[in-house]
Amino acid sequence: MAIASLRRLSAQICRNSSLSLPAKTLLIRSSATSASAKVSDRIVKLFAIDIDGKKRQIVGLSGQTLLRTLANNGLIDPASHRLEEIDACSAECEVNIAQEWFDKLPPRSYDEEYVLKRNSRSRVLNIHSRLGCQVVLKPELEGMVVAVPEPKPWDIP
Repeated sequence: MAIASLRRLSAQICRNSSLSLPAKTLLIRSSATSASAKVSDRIVKLFAIDIDGKKRQIVGLSGQTLLRTLANNGLIDPASHRLEEIDACSAECEVNIAQEWFDKLPPRSYDEEYVLKRNSRSRVLNIHSRLGCQVVLKPELEGMVVAVPEPKPWDIP
């Protein structure tokens, strides 16, 4: 019903406007596809190992950061990660990703490696470490295993 209404509306707009043919085609396609997109199609199920060593299944959405998913599922305190909103980083969202999934992620950027090295205890980069704010979920990551490391001494109040 909703898709049919959108198609009728976009057809009316195309008939009554001076849009070019490619613009009309784009308008018709985008109105039809946006109505058919469902949240259930964006769900990505992951496994997270908390600081107590318990493995839990968590749910995130495609396009969402791993940090947001972990915070929404209560594995990371969202109040300690407000820096994501202002594009600043303190490496408090460091996570460890299982090797078989690590290879499916895009490589770390220079900035991400710098932050991880700067905030590691021994200044040596853990090969499984990523910043949760830099990992964007996608359907291919369904079933990924992520470990939330225990807080570093300077992060504990």
